[in-house]
Amino acid sequence: MKVLMVDVDGVLVHGRPGDGLHYCTYLERDLGLRRDVLQEEFFRKDHWNDVVTGRDNLEPRLASVLQKIAPGLSAATLIDYWFSNDSGLNRTLLADLAALRAKGIPMYLATNQEHRRAAYLMETLELSSYFDGIFYSAMLGYQKPAPEFFRLATERVGIAPNEIAFIDDYPANIEAARQFGWKAMHWAPGSRLEDALAVFSQ
Repeated sequence: MKVLMVDVDGVLVHGRPGDGLHYCTYLERDLGLRRDVLQEEFFRKDHWNDVVTGRDNLEPRLASVLQKIAPGLSAATLIDYWFSNDSGLNRTLLADLAALRAKGIPMYLATNQEHRRAAYLMETLELSSYFDGIFYSAMLGYQKPAPEFFRLATERVGIAPNEIAFIDDYPANIEAARQFGWKAMHWAPGSRLEDALAVFSQ
């Protein structure tokens, strides 16, 4: 292993800071928007696919949906609510990653994100102090588990696929990474970095 790639949601970030609940848990109470309506109208339609692969920007596309489902709610307000309530960091894992990086292993985030949240992760949550960079779907134009995501990330890091290790919580992403030649481990509740390193050394 010469480089470690790490997923974000479900690995490094687990919902709301403090309680770990999904960021939409109190969405209706706080902003008057039902979670299932937002999921159906924005995240389960072509809107999100276009945004998360960089074909459109988040705020204008979300604003167009909110005009229909919550006309009194601005996209900026919802984005701020989403990002701040979906920012609970796995501090134990971050500390373990920092120790490994101090030994000379470069680390990158490898994640499905649109541009705004990718910047939020690196700048506001200060993940740039833990990682050497980020490869994300809106940057690359493809979402995991598309093989193009892994191909482009590999090309940009500039080493052979079998020298890249990867942890992710989504089985399809793990399988796709392995098919491309990465060493990959499925991250589950209770997983530890030392477990992943043992898998990578096999």
